[in-house]
Amino acid sequence: MDWNLEVVPVPVSDVDRAKAFYSEQVGFNVDIDQEIPGGRRLVQLTPPGSGCSIHLVTDGEPGSVKGLTLVVGDVEAAHAELAGRGAPVSDVVHFEDGVQRPGRGEKPWSTMIFFSDPDDNHWVVQERPASA
Repeated sequence: MDWNLEVVPVPVSDVDRAKAFYSEQVGFNVDIDQEIPGGRRLVQLTPPGSGCSIHLVTDGEPGSVKGLTLVVGDVEAAHAELAGRGAPVSDVVHFEDGVQRPGRGEKPWSTMIFFSDPDDNHWVVQERPASA
């Protein structure tokens, strides 16, 4: 049996602001934006090429999600895209012997960038090695 993680709830304080951030500044596709029973709103967005989406929810603690990880083939290209869209993205870093250092690393999976949404939910963008 396959077990696929397909939706992750992300608690936000303002759905419209979060939807604009994720779609316009981060580049996620808006899959669903509709009212659901109980007067609630369902907003689902998916990163390009991903099999997992996020739901923007208002029934959690905004900013409580830390370390959601997106994996890309070229972290420098991802950095350029995010920065070009106006997303608040960190510089490219890598981890070597448990220490964060600037720039691209040599060890597989060690190179990444970080960003946070307007509610301070934290994201990691990690580079997949070419051999993976």
